[in-house]
Amino acid sequence: MRVFVTGATGFIGTAVVQELIHAGHQVLGLSRSDAGAKSLIDAGAKVHRGDLQDLESLRSGASMSEGVIHCAFIHDFSAYAAAVETDRRAVEAIAGALEGSGKPLVIASGTLMVAHARPGTEQDAPASIDVPRAASEATVIAASGRGVRGSVLRLPPTVHGDGDHGFVPMLIGIAREKGVSAYVGDGLNRWPAVHRLDAAHLFRLALEKGSAGARYHAVADDGVPIRDIAEVIARRLNVPVVSKSSEEAAGHFGFLAFVLGMDAPASSAQTRESLGWRPTQPGLIPDLDHARYFKT
Repeated sequence: MRVFVTGATGFIGTAVVQELIHAGHQVLGLSRSDAGAKSLIDAGAKVHRGDLQDLESLRSGASMSEGVIHCAFIHDFSAYAAAVETDRRAVEAIAGALEGSGKPLVIASGTLMVAHARPGTEQDAPASIDVPRAASEATVIAASGRGVRGSVLRLPPTVHGDGDHGFVPMLIGIAREKGVSAYVGDGLNRWPAVHRLDAAHLFRLALEKGSAGARYHAVADDGVPIRDIAEVIARRLNVPVVSKSSEEAAGHFGFLAFVLGMDAPASSAQTRESLGWRPTQPGLIPDLDHARYFKT
């Protein structure tokens, strides 16, 4: 299958590209830079120039392909609402190009968007339409009624592995700067997690076997207590581990305070049953407890 991949040069996207190529697919990767184009060529992929704001490039990339995996997202937390709207427009453009074709479209979303009175499941719709990326989910689900085999793959807040530059490295940086490794309250609130190679494998399975209108959860660890993460960081950096009250959290963690205080476990039981996905990579804690996460 010829697969158009957005975010093909990113942390998760590079793993998706390798997963697809190793499985015998041809990859057309979106790139906005010469450096990104070179990395795609070196990986064995073809290059399609453009970016998320160039809707015509997205339409043409999708039209030239037999399936699409949309991993790209502008991770600018200072302009997050604009990034969410850019994502919605991108999904709308790609889905429009595939309409009536029966081709698969798999988009990345997040498990944090569902309510968490219990572990979030694939059947849970976004808590509200105002939740970030809910509109993108709604767009691809709606496209499934117009001849697109569209599905949603929700990623947990922590996708870990070589090259990680997400929340956990941010916590390590804060611990280095502040001289303590902290958590909020009792630290028993939980984050789900997945290794990027396991996530990449699930993207391929969803592309090949996913059902129209389905939601899948790329969750290997259902819920890792934040205190466990803080304790590994403290031991590796040789700093104290401390609790911060919810009032102190914003001053200590900045914008991370809100998500760091959430109890957001999630389940992937339905995903595993329907797609036969079996994570094989290390879990978050054994992967984090490795020197590469703490190199300066």
